[in-house]
Amino acid sequence: MIQRQQTLWLLLATAAGILSFMFPFVTGTELVEKTTMQKPAEIDAGSKFFILLLTIASIAISTISIFLFKNRKQQQWLCLLGVLIAGLLIFLYILEMNKLIKPTLALFCILPFAMLVGYFLAFRNIRKDEKLVKSLDKLR
Repeated sequence: MIQRQQTLWLLLATAAGILSFMFPFVTGTELVEKTTMQKPAEIDAGSKFFILLLTIASIAISTISIFLFKNRKQQQWLCLLGVLIAGLLIFLYILEMNKLIKPTLALFCILPFAMLVGYFLAFRNIRKDEKLVKSLDKLR
């Protein structure tokens, strides 16, 4: 349901995941197969295999979570899994950044962090909904 706040946060996580394919996280230069030659390099969501897999998984989890609005427990677990995946993505991006010579962070390096924040805030709002439903059940 689009009226709920967690849906908007999950849409943010989905959009950030999709945009991370289009825009680089970091730019720099890398050595060409142990020679002295250097070539320019950009690291984005599609440049490394594990980053690609985790980004696709993150997009899938956030999209599926949007449609699980009736099952809040499962939605909470998927949001926690999304937080874990987003944190792992940030870690992998930093590892790949350290392999470059003269790395420069791009403006769009905030996208993985936006995914992490989106999942976290969605989880928080799902918990608020769950507490509200429990308090209303006590009143009946």
